[in-house]
Amino acid sequence: MLASGVPMEEEELQKAVVAYLRKKGFAKTEIALQEEQQNRLSSSSHPDLPLSRLENDPARYSGGYSKLRSWAYSSLDLYKHELLRVLYSVYIHCFMDLVAEGHMRDARTFFQTFREDHELTHLRDLQKLEGILSPSHLEEMELARSLRQNKVKIKICQYAYDLLLQYLQKTQSLTILGIINERINFEVSPGQPISISDDMEVVALVGSNHDQAKQINQKEVRWGLLEDSVEDRLERANSDSEKAEAENKELDPEDTKKRSVDGGKQAAPVKKPKKDKLVGATGKNVRSETSTAPVAPRVKPDLTLPIMPMEVEKAILEDLRNRVQLSSSALPSICFYTFINAHNGLNCSAISHDGSLVAGGFSDSSLKVWDMSKIGQSAKPGENDSIPSEHFLGTEGEGPYTLFHGHSGPIYSATFSPLGDFLLSSSSDSTIRLWSTNLNANLVCYKGHNYPVWDVQFSPVGHYFASSSHDRTARIWSMDRIQPLRIMAGHLSDVDCVQWHANCNYVATGSSDKTVRLWDVQSGECVRIFIGHRSTVLSLAMSPDGRFMASGDEDGTIMMWDLSSGRCISPLMGHSSCVWTLAFSREGSLLASGAADCTVKLWDVTTSMKGQKIEESKPSSINRLRLLKALPTKSTPVYTLQFSRRNLLFAAGALSKC
Repeated sequence: MLASGVPMEEEELQKAVVAYLRKKGFAKTEIALQEEQQNRLSSSSHPDLPLSRLENDPARYSGGYSKLRSWAYSSLDLYKHELLRVLYSVYIHCFMDLVAEGHMRDARTFFQTFREDHELTHLRDLQKLEGILSPSHLEEMELARSLRQNKVKIKICQYAYDLLLQYLQKTQSLTILGIINERINFEVSPGQPISISDDMEVVALVGSNHDQAKQINQKEVRWGLLEDSVEDRLERANSDSEKAEAENKELDPEDTKKRSVDGGKQAAPVKKPKKDKLVGATGKNVRSETSTAPVAPRVKPDLTLPIMPMEVEKAILEDLRNRVQLSSSALPSICFYTFINAHNGLNCSAISHDGSLVAGGFSDSSLKVWDMSKIGQSAKPGENDSIPSEHFLGTEGEGPYTLFHGHSGPIYSATFSPLGDFLLSSSSDSTIRLWSTNLNANLVCYKGHNYPVWDVQFSPVGHYFASSSHDRTARIWSMDRIQPLRIMAGHLSDVDCVQWHANCNYVATGSSDKTVRLWDVQSGECVRIFIGHRSTVLSLAMSPDGRFMASGDEDGTIMMWDLSSGRCISPLMGHSSCVWTLAFSREGSLLASGAADCTVKLWDVTTSMKGQKIEESKPSSINRLRLLKALPTKSTPVYTLQFSRRNLLFAAGALSKC
């Protein structure tokens, strides 16, 4: 081969052809042949480089993005909002590509020049990306690594997609074309953009396999309640009593007439007061409001459930019979526990099922449990001499709170068992500890996670619990084993929160990768991926019938999901800051949310879901929940919400400046 890279035979053949054309006087043909040869040589001089990397001028990023930005903002208003979604993905990848190529000064200039375009909707991500100062940070920072390793899915209508392709072909901007081709997956929908503009899945970061979520969401989910539970037995008893009463009314109309003639007004029925007390738990009053929703099926448990003591079952039945029925016209009473003088040290709180015990986890690795029955009692002489004033009374069970020591780092989560006799806590020391509220002692230290444990939750039946960690896993445990029973791995970032399904067969996890996943406890497999949040998912709640799940994120957005279909059925916009806690009322008619904006909000679930069965046939329809009431605190962010079995709403938080 010669230095030009052309084989010897081909070069000799080309010379012979040129000589022949020159001899015959075909000057134009000779010139055209030479130009074609030059173009072929120039295009083959960089055979290993993709088109988007042929140039090495950093200005190509700012120039290409600036032109795309001007075109997007000058497009028709009908399609502008869809084209602007593409703009953000191109912006962050232009910045990271500049950093990866070592053009740090140009990268900083580019980042600051166009930052204002995206601060309104992506401020938190921009604050994180602003810390990238060298190419090595792209691998060290979790957000940047996720963005570069996974494609972004963007929903866009057909016409807007065609407009974008026409622009890219017309401008021949190879740099922008390369970024869009490598980093974005488009899901093109027919029709006008208005029909999909309200869809919460329009922009989502997914794994390298674009169809992964769709494939997983096709798996069957048994969302019903446990068969032969206390609630199930009570519901059957109520239905049997209703049937018996209906039969009595139809038995002997002639006897009824005779009794009415003989006794006159004294023949009035006397069974009604007795029945009215029973329908409070799961009777007609509830079903009349939720009749449009399907009755929750009964499923068998996959886990071996603990045996419930008879006295506990009687207490639960008594609570169910005396449960207050909540609705849009009958809102719950709220008992709010406020931590004062916490000095920003309170990280989490927990409340027992009846509100008698309140726990707080602190940054100094201490766990404190307050007994509400002892609040306000006077201290014994000399008892408080060496104790800080904010503690009010002594420790070790002497005063209103008991101090538990054992963790070696800040405590991030705490949860009471369903009966209140045990307490779990998780910490940055990567351990989970089980405490006895009767013995005031640490019973077990569970070690399995490799990094801080952000959340831990008891199952609805006790004995089993779930944890989530910075190591991107969630784990299922039982109280009698020091090793986890299941490890659920699949999230691309921290698993920040965890919640059990009502039938204990599934566990839901929320993550910093902006997704929620539902896991099968028996197999440890992911059976649902819920995509739609724009920021870290911080809180989860399951409806009592097991059909719906609510999730809250860092931006103040709450989303209601249908577990059977995996779709978002209602985005809730109302909070202005992080949603730290969510709770469904015991019959599922209301959803309560608490946030860092110092408010508790109550949402109407039953009325808003009446038309859900009809609307399910329309894939683009969004049914929004109605906000019933916003309850602001004086200056207390809401850490915890929980409904008692009688539908009293408990809440807790630390007094601060909102």
